[in-house]
Amino acid sequence: MSAATKEAKKPTLMIAMIPILFMVAALVVGIGFLEADPHIPLFLSAVVAVIVALRLGHTWQGLEKGMIKGITLSLQAVMILVIIGMIIGTWLAGGIVPTMIYYGLEILSPTYFLFAACLISCIVAIASGNAWTAAGTIGIALMGVGEGLGVNLAMVAGAVVSGVYFGDKISPLSETTNLAPGVAGSELFEHIKHMMFTTIPALIISLILYFILGLSFSSSSSNIEQVAAIQNSLSDIFTLSPWLLIVPAIVIAMMVKRVPAMPALAIGAILGAISAVLVQGVPVSDAIMAMHYGFEADTGMEVLDSLLNNGGVDAMLWTISLILIAMSFGGILETAGFFQAIVDALMKFVKSTGSLISTTVTTSIATNIIGCDQYLGIIIPARMYAEEFKKRGLKMKNLSRTVEDAGTMTSPLIPWNTCGAFMFATLGVSAFAYAPFAFLCLLSPIFAIIYGFTGFTIEYEETATDNVESLDERKTI
Repeated sequence: MSAATKEAKKPTLMIAMIPILFMVAALVVGIGFLEADPHIPLFLSAVVAVIVALRLGHTWQGLEKGMIKGITLSLQAVMILVIIGMIIGTWLAGGIVPTMIYYGLEILSPTYFLFAACLISCIVAIASGNAWTAAGTIGIALMGVGEGLGVNLAMVAGAVVSGVYFGDKISPLSETTNLAPGVAGSELFEHIKHMMFTTIPALIISLILYFILGLSFSSSSSNIEQVAAIQNSLSDIFTLSPWLLIVPAIVIAMMVKRVPAMPALAIGAILGAISAVLVQGVPVSDAIMAMHYGFEADTGMEVLDSLLNNGGVDAMLWTISLILIAMSFGGILETAGFFQAIVDALMKFVKSTGSLISTTVTTSIATNIIGCDQYLGIIIPARMYAEEFKKRGLKMKNLSRTVEDAGTMTSPLIPWNTCGAFMFATLGVSAFAYAPFAFLCLLSPIFAIIYGFTGFTIEYEETATDNVESLDERKTI
């Protein structure tokens, strides 16, 4: 490693696993027993990694350079997250997100409730860019409606989870959608387009399954008062109009035209602020405040308040701080050769592009299970396998898509993962119960593995060599 001293020893697999095992223990104790956020356990893991690296002969100066290098890799994602905070705040203040929710609720049909619940959750999550926000708002309302309709609540929860994670996965406003390409080294909109190959088929199959399941439930006892109350409150608070949907349409058009993410989203944030001032009559000062601190509302409806009180730069600082700590940890592991020692051991089992992608999927899922957080399920595998993807001539959007297919999508299926715990607390159904019905989350990693072995949609750099078999013969250091 460039930052290592000449005297530094290369770690064995056992030594390389010390900070990893400490991280697992620290996260389990910190999150599972102390109910802490993952920041401090991950920081302590970085401290342990530094101690081990120093014992191997690395210098603090070299390790510090590695940490800074790791953080640098995430700076684009961090900047985009800052802009996303602004855009969510102004799209709420401008009535854009409320309009999307209002018209999304219009498609609700008791007869095809599971199908509609998944689709509505998709719309809300795409608009908000956050699975937790969508589940904690519309998800709660849909669970209530589902109970009134006599629909199996585990199925309802599975449909909601599938929908909100579809939106979370493909929305350019999503934290994880920005994090994955930022860490893997691909471009945001190229990453989103590449994910469509796994996500759209998984969604179509999921919707078909929800349609079939829904046919077994009667629609005679419809109870949609809560949904109607949300729609009425939205229409009372905001000026709702289909014309407001021009703003997200412009952002989507810029995405199609391959305008870089930061200017495209910045324009979206500015258009949201203009909508707030001109359409909703919000003072300019309040529009600026929405950019910084998010939008605030007091409607008297807890569900609606939870949905509307969101956005702003400040809302992104929790995620940004976690990214900085995680990337510092990853920088130490990479600089000291810990990643390479683990990858060399795992690469013994890699014989093809398909087995490389399968190993990446497995690592993401394992990190979700033992690391208890979806951000780690994205960051750690992306950093571990980035060099191997490059050596095999694979475009980095293959890596960013894979860690999303596995890291993002399986996180709500694990009860002790922060995502699984949140969904249980919000929807009132355990991940063990709804996981068999969260079809989209189950199908996405399967599609990733199938594509890896078939080569479908797997893209290579133009300068890549055709013969990569020699890479499989590397010896463990």
